[in-house]
Amino acid sequence: MKKATDIMNSEVVTVTPTTTIKELAQIFSFHQISGVPVVDESGTLVSVVTESDLIDQTKKVHIPTVVTILDSVFYLENPDKMEKEMKKIAGYRVGDICSERLITVEKDTPLDEIATIMAEENVHTLPVMDDNKLVGVIGKKDIIRTLIN
Repeated sequence: MKKATDIMNSEVVTVTPTTTIKELAQIFSFHQISGVPVVDESGTLVSVVTESDLIDQTKKVHIPTVVTILDSVFYLENPDKMEKEMKKIAGYRVGDICSERLITVEKDTPLDEIATIMAEENVHTLPVMDDNKLVGVIGKKDIIRTLIN
């Protein structure tokens, strides 16, 4: 069975939290990729940002439903969710829109486990780690490419 090292791209394109949204869009277009790892100043992996995060910037904001009873306001939905959506929509830099959830795989992770993680966690870009260092990245296209090889 193939492993992460067999299908990953070891020439990893990365961005920082201070990369602008415009620069990110240019990187996606130029490299024809759909997601990139986000690293801090020291090169440590902190997040992943994807085309979906960019697309979220243009969606409509859902205002939570509230009920007023005796001058008290009760939210029927989580108001924190709206705050996060607003922050993402107004974001100017990668740090404003990137995922708060970081999911990675190790270099020896088998292909079937990688595919399962992508499907169940709904992620499109998986950083590949070795001794807590970023050594590669796997996208959905990499998984599909293994089907024809």
